[in-house]
Formats: sequence, structure tokens, C-alpha cells
Amino acid sequence: MDFQLNSQISGDSPSSSASSTVQTPSTSNHHHQNGGAPINNNDPMHSWWESISKARSRIHLLSSLLPSSDDSTTDSDRPARSLLLSPGAYFSISSSLSSPSSGAGDDPLCNWLYDTFLSSDTDLRLVVLSFIPLLSSIYLSRIHSSISTSLSGFEAVLLALYGAETKSRGGKPILISIPDLSQPSLYHKSNSRSSNAQNRSLVGVLSPPLEHEIAVKSTKRACIVGVALDCYYKQISHMPSWSKLDFCKFAADWAGQDCPCVSEFDETDGNSENSVEISNGDLERVSEAMENLRIENGYDELRPKGARIPLPWEILQPVIRILGHCLLGPLNAEDVKDAASVAVKRMYARASHELNPQAILATRSLIQLDRKGRQTAKIAAAATVMSNVNTPSKAKKPEILLVSK
Repeated sequence: MDFQLNSQISGDSPSSSASSTVQTPSTSNHHHQNGGAPINNNDPMHSWWESISKARSRIHLLSSLLPSSDDSTTDSDRPARSLLLSPGAYFSISSSLSSPSSGAGDDPLCNWLYDTFLSSDTDLRLVVLSFIPLLSSIYLSRIHSSISTSLSGFEAVLLALYGAETKSRGGKPILISIPDLSQPSLYHKSNSRSSNAQNRSLVGVLSPPLEHEIAVKSTKRACIVGVALDCYYKQISHMPSWSKLDFCKFAADWAGQDCPCVSEFDETDGNSENSVEISNGDLERVSEAMENLRIENGYDELRPKGARIPLPWEILQPVIRILGHCLLGPLNAEDVKDAASVAVKRMYARASHELNPQAILATRSLIQLDRKGRQTAKIAAAATVMSNVNTPSKAKKPEILLVSK
């Protein structure tokens, strides 16, 4: 693992290091040892079957590491995708990751996650990303606890994601263009005095350039975990709902316990028919539903308990992005939206106590967008019901029977 990790972060792949000693043939056609028949590596069918074989091999190795597993996903023509969308496999892996002895450098499951993320299979990489909320929650909870345990296995997985993102950015920051409100828009007349200022473009730094890291230092821990969560956010549209539910639950735990600030936006606007209240009991209802699902899959005893942790902006920024998707994504299930609503309110309460203006602005905006969206949905549903009630039904014509004499 150490050699692969160092080669991944340094940008030198194992294949490039071995190119000086192993000569590759100049053509893509090789002769079979038995019959001499040519095998074209550029054949799409050959590449497709080879990818399936590699995915099945990784899944069989994963099954040997779990106490109870189901190999039915290997029977599919897309085994990695079936593994990603299997709730039983998710909760079985989660149970193993949540054990007290997990996370060490010799943890075979961490080694599997690390090696799988470095593979070329996109769906297998998505499987690893689906466990980033759980892995981050366990890692951050144990780091900030008084129990001293080895977490080098978790750190290797996080560094693999960080190294891949560092390589893809190429040492450049992520910039965004910020509109200058002092300048006239296209629909207003511009003043001659501001002609020189119009050429000035405002650019904001969303994320600074990433530095190569070979270990998780205390000063870089928040940045590394934040980059891993940002990788999860980039692929969140492919993540299963149970992974998003776990993240929302962990985010609510990271923010801390309830306080009166959480219910600040539960007040009605004076119109009880058009107002939507989201109480703190939503979290209990969502948690109960998740518990029932986990009990069915044997995940009730070892479920990790989230804890209140420090939330620097490096971690809080991707957390708010993910919660924004879970809250406002049109294809998300209602239980995901409800869990995200509770988590955002707790984040707002935490930011209000810590006087964090960036977090207050972001979380308050999400709460208002969610509230107005629910109001609009409720009004539209009521209008649909009223239209169905007021629509007159057509009178049924009497049946005319023709009888021949």
C-alpha cells in the first residue's frame, strides 16, 4: 500500500516506472500461445469482458473479507454497478468499517478500498466514494476522541482521493467569477466614468492549489478530509440514497445537539394553510426509518455514532454543498430531503453560536430555499386536489342495444 500510495501522490504510476525494464510490443495484436490466433486488444468486446472479469475479481475478494456477503452482484453484466446499488452490500461493508478494530494500516477492508479506488473501473471507484461519509465520520470521531487507535488505513484511503484530486487539478486553484454589483448590467446605461472599471473582472478563489502530501498531518487534516468530501460531492448524483442518508445523519451529529436556534425557521407566517413546519421530530422519524433498514440488513449493533467535532471552513464548505444537493435535488427521495433539512438547521444553529458569517449565510439561504420549495409544493398539491374535485364528470350515455327481428 505504501508504495502505491507514494507513487500515486508523486504522479509516477507503477507502469511508468517499469517501462524502462519491460519492452512493450509495437502492435496491438498478440499471438495466443496455444493456437497462434491473434487477439486484438482494441476489440470492444474483449475490453468489455476484461473489465467485467476484473470487477468480479475485486468483488470476490471483497466477499472473502466480509463475515456475511452475497455474491449475487457478480452474476450481473455490470457487477460493479450492482454492488453500488446493493443495500445489503452497503450495510455489510459499513458494519465491518464500524468495528472498533477497523482503520488500522493492516485492515484488509481499507486495503481493498484503497486498491479499488486506484483501479480504472469507474463504477468500482463510485463504490469507494459511497463510503466516504461513513469513513470520514468514523475517522473524525476517533481523531477527536480520547481513545488512541491506529487510523493509518483510513488515512491511506483519504490520501488516495486527495492525491487523485491534486493530480487532476495540476497545481491550479479553483476560481469562480463574481459579478461586480457596482457595474451596470446589460439592461442599464453605463456611465462614461465607469468605462475603465468595466474591464476589471472580479475573481474569487473557491479552493487554493493543493500541495502534495504523503501523510495526514494535523495541520492538513481538515484540507485532506474536505477534498475527499468534495470528491464525493462531484459524483453525488450517482450515489445511492442510503449513502446520502448516512451523510445527512452524520452532518447533524457533527453540528451538535439541538438548541432553540434550530426551530427559528419553524415559525409560521400567519397563514397556517400555506406554511410548512419542519420540526426536530423529522430527524427522529428519519433515524427510525434508517434503523429499520439497518436492522433488516444486520447493521443495527455496530452502527457508528456521530459526535460533535470541530468544523473548519475546509470541511464545512463541502458539507454545505452536499447538504444543498440532498435538500434541493429534484430526484432525491423525501426521506433524504427531510434528513438534509434537519442537518442544515443544526448547521445553522452551530454557525450562529460560533458567529461564522460564511456558514450563517449559506445555511440560512438553504433553509429559506427549502421552506419556500415545500410551500410551493404544498400549494400545488392542494390546487391539484381542488381541480380534481371541481372537475365535473361526464354523464354516462345510456346503452342502446340493437335487436334483430
